[in-house]
Amino acid sequence: MNQTTIRNEVQIEGVGLHTGVRVRMRFMPATENQGIRFCRTDLNGKPTIPADVSRVISTNRGTTLQEGEAQVWTVEHTLSALYGLGIDNVLIELDGPEIPILDGSSAFFVKALRDAGIQELNAEREIFEITETITFEDQETGAEYVAMPSDEMEITTLIDFNSNVLGQQFASLEHFSQYAEQIAPCRTFVFVHELEHLLNQNLIKGGDMDNAIVIVDRMMTQEELDDLARKLNKPSVKVDKEGILNTVSLHYPNEPARHKLLDVIGDLSLVGRQIKGKIVTKKSGHRSNVEFAKILKKKYLETRKLKGVPVYDPNQNPVMNAIQIMELLPHRYPFLLVDKIIELTDTTVVGVKNVTMNEGLFQGHFPGNPVFPGMLQLEALAQTGGVLALNIQEDKGMWDTYFVKAENAKFRQKVLPGDTLLLKMELAAPIRRGLVIMNGTAYVGNKLVCEAELTAQIVKREA
Repeated sequence: MNQTTIRNEVQIEGVGLHTGVRVRMRFMPATENQGIRFCRTDLNGKPTIPADVSRVISTNRGTTLQEGEAQVWTVEHTLSALYGLGIDNVLIELDGPEIPILDGSSAFFVKALRDAGIQELNAEREIFEITETITFEDQETGAEYVAMPSDEMEITTLIDFNSNVLGQQFASLEHFSQYAEQIAPCRTFVFVHELEHLLNQNLIKGGDMDNAIVIVDRMMTQEELDDLARKLNKPSVKVDKEGILNTVSLHYPNEPARHKLLDVIGDLSLVGRQIKGKIVTKKSGHRSNVEFAKILKKKYLETRKLKGVPVYDPNQNPVMNAIQIMELLPHRYPFLLVDKIIELTDTTVVGVKNVTMNEGLFQGHFPGNPVFPGMLQLEALAQTGGVLALNIQEDKGMWDTYFVKAENAKFRQKVLPGDTLLLKMELAAPIRRGLVIMNGTAYVGNKLVCEAELTAQIVKREA
């Protein structure tokens, strides 16, 4: 299947659950490979935050993302709706710090996105297929997760709060075509003792009887009920049948379990790819959801690297030879570490470095036991990425790239004289303001020898 976005802009307005701030959010179409991004239009520079598990900074009663100083609170219901409808690319503009809570479900987001229409894009959707069982257990909370191979994405969630009022429940979603009707309308829930604690913490300022199911798990005096009504700005509250505060009616007998499943979908969407596999969770929560998403993201990246081994045919003419590379890069002997470019697209570049015993560095680096240095492997990757970044500039040969940072560098195999090093660099995000963020992998044959996340800045040469 191809990637998707929405056809038209659509707007939603409401109050944030914890901040109590009224926020206007606008869903806007995006091009392929943009992913889901949030933009804080109320902040200087209108910073954007990608919906990625690496950007999670808090899971306290919701999932919060941050990029620099910009934050977006309570993203899980919105992300769940997008994932549930199979929407891959959207820009979400917000003029405040928190997603509106609305009725505590994802139903309003689903309706708005359906009204906007879903449009297929030309780029193919990349799927993360679960090919082996992956497990995780949170020792502190008792949460358990299992991901298993399956022909499609399906989720089962079990909850157990050791409560006489809310007993053990489970919910399943076998086909995502059922998401909008079976999962999206299910509202968040809270126990009354948690509600009191949150109110005392100055949270849930936007909380209302209309956006959460409040479960009464202990006997309450009339005085306590009156105090709770005052804090919630209600004339009165009462305990209705089945231990539910006020007169709200459950959409389903297992609505709490269905809402937990809704949250799992939203948090696991932070892996950044549609998942093909069966996922079973027990006692899930935002913190453990995010930890499991990190495990899945790591596994996905490992799988992707092995699938992404470049194919090198020395009989084929290169996209660029060494002379053409030097027209872009300022590097010269002995520091030009890319011999040719064999693949070049808008987002990916593959270079070749032939490691020979004639390298001058081997005179001083492990003499008698020559090993091509790991730091020079990173430099070779950076130069390869520089070809991609500089090739798209209008005044070719008038720009340079400078290292800003290297993260998560790993050296997995020795690179020796006689090896042909294949250098693959892929854009991790669109180039913005001259900032280039790329994922780099280096191979010898079909073996991954080096990987890193590299960031560079494009700077114009002084005349």
